[in-house]
Amino acid sequence: MFTGIVEELGTVLEATPVTSEWGEGKRLRIAAHTVLEGSDLGASIAVNGCCLTLVEQGDGWWETDVSGETLTRSNITDLSAGDPVNLERPMALGDRLGGHIVLGHVDGVGTIVKPVPDLQVRIDRDLMRYLVEKGSVTVDGISLTAFGLGEDTFQVAIIPHTADVTTLGSKGPGARVNIEMDILAKHIERLVQPHVEAAGAVEG
Repeated sequence: MFTGIVEELGTVLEATPVTSEWGEGKRLRIAAHTVLEGSDLGASIAVNGCCLTLVEQGDGWWETDVSGETLTRSNITDLSAGDPVNLERPMALGDRLGGHIVLGHVDGVGTIVKPVPDLQVRIDRDLMRYLVEKGSVTVDGISLTAFGLGEDTFQVAIIPHTADVTTLGSKGPGARVNIEMDILAKHIERLVQPHVEAAGAVEG
C-alpha cells in the first residue's frame, strides 16, 4: 500500500527489452537513493504509481522486471534511458497517511490536455464514474484532488513544489500518465451494484 506522496524523483538508466518463458517484458535500471533505504531484494517500489519489485540493486541504482501485462496497461512501456520517474516506498504500519490509500495498481493511462499548474487530464469515460468533485485520484503515482469534472476529463491544481519534485512539471499536452482511481469508490460500487440490479429487476 502506498500514499501517493512521491519520495524521490529517480532517473531511468537503462530500459532493456527481455524475453523469457513468461513472455515479452522489460528490465529497468533506475537511479535512486532515498527509496533504497530499507529496501531489500523483493521489496515493492512504486514507479509512476505502478507497484514494481526490486530484483537487483547496487550503489545508487536498482532494477526491476516489468511484465508484458504491466507494459500494456501503463506508461512504463514508454520509458527510456534518461526519463525521470516518480518513486515511493510502501507505507509502513503506523506511518501517517499523507495522501490517500494507493495500491499501485494502474487502472488506465490518461493523456494530459493542459499542463501544470492547472493540469487537465483525459481518461476513459468508464473511469469517470469513480471521480467526485474534490475527490482523490492518483496521477503518475501522485495523490491529487480532482475538480472541474467533464465527460472524460478532470483537473488538478499543481503547486510549484509538486511540479518541481515530480514528473508533472516536465510533461506537456499529449503526455501519457498512469491513473489509479480511489479504491474506496470501486469497493462501494461493487457492494452496491447487486442491490441496484435487484431494485431494477423489481421495478421491471
